[in-house]
Amino acid sequence: MDISVIIPVYKSEKTIAPLVERILTTLREYAIEIVLVNDGSPDASEAICTKLAQEFETVKFISLRRNFGEFNAVMCGLNFATGKYCIMVDDDFQNPPSEIIKLVEEAERGDFDVVYSYYESKQHSLFRNTGSSLVNQLTTWLLDKPSDLYLSSFKLIRQEVVQEMIQYKGPYPYLDGLIFRVTRNVGKVEVQHSKRQEGQSSYTLRKLVSLFLNILFCYSPRPIRLITSTGLILVAFSFLLGFIELTSSLIGRHLPETDQLVWVTVLFLGGIQLLALGLVGEYIGKLFMTQNGLPQYVIKKTLL
Repeated sequence: MDISVIIPVYKSEKTIAPLVERILTTLREYAIEIVLVNDGSPDASEAICTKLAQEFETVKFISLRRNFGEFNAVMCGLNFATGKYCIMVDDDFQNPPSEIIKLVEEAERGDFDVVYSYYESKQHSLFRNTGSSLVNQLTTWLLDKPSDLYLSSFKLIRQEVVQEMIQYKGPYPYLDGLIFRVTRNVGKVEVQHSKRQEGQSSYTLRKLVSLFLNILFCYSPRPIRLITSTGLILVAFSFLLGFIELTSSLIGRHLPETDQLVWVTVLFLGGIQLLALGLVGEYIGKLFMTQNGLPQYVIKKTLL
């Protein structure tokens, strides 16, 4: 199998069938499979995907019992993908199937483990573009990714990297965080970005906040270490203030001023508390990242 196309499906009853047919036609020169994952869609998407899996031998279908989120659905699809290259595609035609070939050619040209797409002109809303920009800046700091690399959802991942990624069984998968845990051999290629053909984006403020928290607390210890560093700085600053106050009192032959001592004490105790919180949080964060009982997804049915 050359290519596995993974498509998370949500409210896609009008677009998923034409998208599958277009992909099969566009990539007919490759040995491909399409993995559809219904993420608890409330419309007729499940019935349509079932029909597609029955009609086309190269289409696999997995239906989840409820909506787990896009990343969880993609992780489910990756567990069933067998292609040399796994490519994530949205279900709304904003990533034209013809652009998949560009990702494959770039991966083969540069022998990359992962190839991200980027767009000269994005057809998303201002809110989504702003949210994407903020996430991009956050991941540059947390994941040590190149600042000029845009982490798009339309990307290619080599099967060897996929096998490492799916070892993560926690309930809060962040695909790009898992990718950068495994490899830094990453390329990028410019592709076309089209307007959404049907419906509206499900990208909301709540989902943006959830993604921010997921990235912050599951894929890097840097926020905890920032708190620890702040605690150390405050402790050092309190010692400095205490030394200055004590020296001035000895030179001036007077008792230290009470309010100055209060400030020094508050800073010292606050620094100690933050330092202790950071140290405890370091352990809790690591335990949280490795020991979590919530399911990543729950499968309702499969057609393979």
